[in-house]
Amino acid sequence: MKHRTFFWFFAPTAAAMLLFIAFPIVSVVMQSLFVPHEAVLIESENCGPFGCTKSTTVDQSATEQLRAEKPLGRFAGLSIYTDRGHLAFAEVAEAWRTSDSIGAFFKELSDLPFYRAMGFTLTYTFVCTPLLIILGFAIAVAVNSLHRRLKGLMIFFSLLPMIVTPLIGSLILFWMIDSRGVLGQLIAYLADDPSLSLKASTPLMWMSLIVYGIWSSAPFAFVVFYAGLQTVPQDTLESAQIDGATRWQQIRFVVIPHLAPLVTFVALIQLMDNFRVLEPIIGFQAEAHAQSLSSFIISDLSGETQQLSSAATTSVLTIIGVAILLSPVLVRTWRDFRGGAH
Repeated sequence: MKHRTFFWFFAPTAAAMLLFIAFPIVSVVMQSLFVPHEAVLIESENCGPFGCTKSTTVDQSATEQLRAEKPLGRFAGLSIYTDRGHLAFAEVAEAWRTSDSIGAFFKELSDLPFYRAMGFTLTYTFVCTPLLIILGFAIAVAVNSLHRRLKGLMIFFSLLPMIVTPLIGSLILFWMIDSRGVLGQLIAYLADDPSLSLKASTPLMWMSLIVYGIWSSAPFAFVVFYAGLQTVPQDTLESAQIDGATRWQQIRFVVIPHLAPLVTFVALIQLMDNFRVLEPIIGFQAEAHAQSLSSFIISDLSGETQQLSSAATTSVLTIIGVAILLSPVLVRTWRDFRGGAH
């Protein structure tokens, strides 16, 4: 393909990426470096027969003029990244200095809002991602081994979690685990504790969110792996069968190596999705027990006082976190590509 032809072919995509990805990211980074202007205060002294009193009022016109002249706000640099609401360098250093054990150190970190949100986000990401990949692969292998008349029906039922809107799906499961719901009553019966409530327990709520995350995302892995199973070389499988390989050995030494690039692809997509988890927390009304980085941003943007700078800072840190999570997989993929090219 000629360079000019390639340019005009790629130009619309590049323009869209600049308009909808690059420019918003630059805007968010810029907003994270500024904080709102402080109100302009006027101190006045009123004197009367009984003495003088001082009063402080807000000069609305001067404040509005200042905001109009500098709409981004007052430049704060990286100070908002290191304050107590985010990375909290001073508080972390103090906790490390005063804590007598690693457990006590992490306990103090969990009291900081950003690290509390980061703790749940990382737990959700690193538990959901491998389990949904394993579950999706297991379902794909099971469906692929069925009779062709049953495959269509099983594929339909396997895709149901993907068809349901995430927020609606989380609401349904939230109602089911309620103390008056089917699952809530069943769990209370099995635990022999009528007062047991999943909504009142932080560990149980985390488990519920993780279970929902696996259930809702496994169909995506299933679709990708099922499509990949259709491309497995039948000659290689037949050779393995002739050599006496068991079903598990065929999957381990033939199927899994063949689907390794698809595993990388699914891991990349799910790492990004799980790190930005939001809908389950809203659907489960779990803000009191679990807060992710995305819900942390939503809380900054809600209410009467919108903390745009704080939300922008958390957004930038979230982008950096996603990049760090994806970097090992991307580096390995690049090395495999370079090795294959040579």
